[in-house]
Amino acid sequence: MSERKASGGAGRATIRDVAERAGVSVASVSRVLSGNYPVSDELRRRVMKVVRDLDYVTNAHARSLAGGGTPTVAILINNITGAAFAHVAKGVEGAATLRGWLSLVGTTGDDPERELALVNLMRQQGVAAVVLLGGAYDYDEYQLRMARFARSLDAAGSRLVLVGRPPLEGDVAATTVDYDNEGGAYAMASHLLSAGHQRVLVLPGPAELTTAQGRLRGARRAFEAYGVPFDPGMVLHGPYDYGHGYEAVQESLRREADFTAVLAGTDVVAAGAMQALRASGLRVPEDISIVGYDDIPLASQLTPQLTTVHVPYEEMGRAALRAVADRREGGAGRRAGGDGDHLVLGTHVVVRNSVQPSAPRS
Repeated sequence: MSERKASGGAGRATIRDVAERAGVSVASVSRVLSGNYPVSDELRRRVMKVVRDLDYVTNAHARSLAGGGTPTVAILINNITGAAFAHVAKGVEGAATLRGWLSLVGTTGDDPERELALVNLMRQQGVAAVVLLGGAYDYDEYQLRMARFARSLDAAGSRLVLVGRPPLEGDVAATTVDYDNEGGAYAMASHLLSAGHQRVLVLPGPAELTTAQGRLRGARRAFEAYGVPFDPGMVLHGPYDYGHGYEAVQESLRREADFTAVLAGTDVVAAGAMQALRASGLRVPEDISIVGYDDIPLASQLTPQLTTVHVPYEEMGRAALRAVADRREGGAGRRAGGDGDHLVLGTHVVVRNSVQPSAPRS
């Protein structure tokens, strides 16, 4: 008979140790601990006394994999302080809480290797779903490795969920909850063009991220639709942060770039660009118009309030969790979606005070 905990020996007590000490089967112990089956009061008292004596701790991951216990969803985010995808995480967590699920949050630090490592770690931990937030890295090795993890998660009864990024290529068992990224950029660029702005400084984001690539494509399509030449020299890539917005505008002013508006890839980048214009003695929107993307709370707190693209981030998070729960419970999501579920939510322009019609050239 095992005396691990009672005698103070090394090692954690197992469910077999509990069963042996209580003189019952492992199945009986499992029924008592799960609380999902009727058992006699005598059996419950006997088992729970041994659980206390041995300081037995249930292996929640093993129970989850076996279909019991509390499902856990892992939310992987580039930067936990980033407002846009913090709202997605809020949506996932809120929907998980309503279902009695647990949520874990991990940060990737804009490092594709760390992101892949975290996905693999969560796969090993037996979570119900791994939710990846934000743009994907556009190179083949990353895509291939992520696809392998997606298949492995699916085989284990878990699910990879991609939020705010395109689906993986090929026949990959993953769920995608995306938004009309390119369409939002097209609408925003069209808004500037309709106001007479033909020289637009475009700050779409990191060149290797699918998010930035989509926003740049949308802007270019708008220029083509309006018959206005698009100047690649007016595109400056960089991170989605305040510093890039500030430095990109400062650099453009130093080289005397001829622009009447700034199309920023995020509201945070727009805030940095706005401050750089002010530091150079330029007014927004009287001298230079500026627009953002995301419609986070910051957009309405700036002066002037920022015209931007609204993305339904929190609803994306809720939709991601619902899709996983539906599949897990054999509901409508599994029947309708097949192996490659893909949901796309709409975006729209929110017009505020940061755009003014461009003065005609003399």
